[in-house]
Amino acid sequence: MNRSFSEIRISKRQQALLAYIRNEGKGQVDLLAKSFKVTPQTIRRDLNILCSLRLLLRVHGGALAPGGAAESEQLVNLDYHTRRLLAFEAKGAIGKLAASIIPNDASLFINIGTTTERVAQHLTEHLGLLVITNNINIANTLRRNKSIKVMTAGGLVRHEDGGIVGDATEDFVNQFKVDYAVIGCSAIEADGTLLDFDVREVKVTQAIIENARSVILVSDSSKFERKAPARLGSIGQVDFFVTNETPQTRFMEVCHHGDVEVLTTSSVRGN
Repeated sequence: MNRSFSEIRISKRQQALLAYIRNEGKGQVDLLAKSFKVTPQTIRRDLNILCSLRLLLRVHGGALAPGGAAESEQLVNLDYHTRRLLAFEAKGAIGKLAASIIPNDASLFINIGTTTERVAQHLTEHLGLLVITNNINIANTLRRNKSIKVMTAGGLVRHEDGGIVGDATEDFVNQFKVDYAVIGCSAIEADGTLLDFDVREVKVTQAIIENARSVILVSDSSKFERKAPARLGSIGQVDFFVTNETPQTRFMEVCHHGDVEVLTTSSVRGN
């Protein structure tokens, strides 16, 4: 590919098309064209783009989800490349709004996640920050601002996404008490349960929550439609929840009882 990864975008229709095929395991051009109310030529073009990004497998007459339907039925996390592309614009707006909560001269944790990485991108103009992270991508983003001090945790570096996890990482986090924590998760239940895939990552995030005076959870609305096996915590442990769409009533009631401030980019002009 000639373009750098940061230049890649997929449209909302392509995101929906990807989600549909991942859910069904496969998709045929003619049926997809009827479902999405576009021409077959448009669907073929979308499929070619998604397949060139290795998000789908092109076959005669349509495309397949990698691993087929059996994979979509399991509790398996999407690969990092896919997660960065999905809801790209929404995550950017969430990152901007979450970054606006954090003042200059604050100390904070930022954990692993494609949405937390977008928060870091919007913190690059802040001054006097101390950022402690177990995400190599975030450290690389913020190190260019000489006014921001960046500390990285020790531990095992995951090849797939640059996340740092393990007992050493948890021990490192426990040495600090900071003003803010910016965290993400893989799935959210309607009752406020927060879930993730890697138990090692969960333990580090739990330590981050315990050692922050104020916790900011960032997540796009698709996390309400996903499932993950490891219990991270509950929304009641969070002070701010920043997302792109207003959650359903039941979840909002849980936030209200837990004194969680819900901020949505859809209600903020300029995002």
